[in-house]
Amino acid sequence: MTTPTTQPSPDPEARGLRLVAVLLTLTVVSGLIDAVSYLGLGRVFTANMTGNVVVLGFAAAGAPGFSVSHTATSLVCFLLGAVAGGRLAARAGAGSRRRWARLTLAAEALLVAVASAVAFARPGATGTVYALTALTAFAMGLRNATVRKLGVPDLTTTVLTMTLTGLASESRLGDATGHRSPRRTASVLAMLGGACLGAWLVLHHGLGIPLALAAAASGLLAVVASGRE
Repeated sequence: MTTPTTQPSPDPEARGLRLVAVLLTLTVVSGLIDAVSYLGLGRVFTANMTGNVVVLGFAAAGAPGFSVSHTATSLVCFLLGAVAGGRLAARAGAGSRRRWARLTLAAEALLVAVASAVAFARPGATGTVYALTALTAFAMGLRNATVRKLGVPDLTTTVLTMTLTGLASESRLGDATGHRSPRRTASVLAMLGGACLGAWLVLHHGLGIPLALAAAASGLLAVVASGRE
């Protein structure tokens, strides 16, 4: 009498879109968000805090076209979002990575969707600028804290300085050890594509549509993300 073989149960973390694809798509979203913030909210970044700290220095020195209050709002709200992301990681990070990632993406989608609604409802108002800055910066802080804890190599979704450094220093002209170059290249192209699309939408259609697109992308990823790289 033969004993039936036991089939291994499917890994629930493997269901859905792998994290590498999710993070590359989020990099596109970051390009959209920073196009909205820099071109539409007074030369301020809400995803790229490296650039934002530099912009704050420009504003503090009195350079024309920059605002200390706008930039400080972005920086503070980003940090608050990162604090929230850290607390979420402490509570949910020990469990399912898929559930944790999806929860964060759903929160990001909701925050950016509210920003889009505000942009459609009250375009051009002073309060709108601060609301959009605060909402998108908080969302990006929340996401960045999560991405940092997930620890997928070379995919921060918002900063490319070290990615570009790795591409150059580990290329054939460097030490020729760039085994993750396709991922790094894809990250750069994703940011470039998102920024280009976002800039075109801002220039021709205002702030609401690119924000709605960013919210829809994050919401879709919240549904299909897996916990596996």
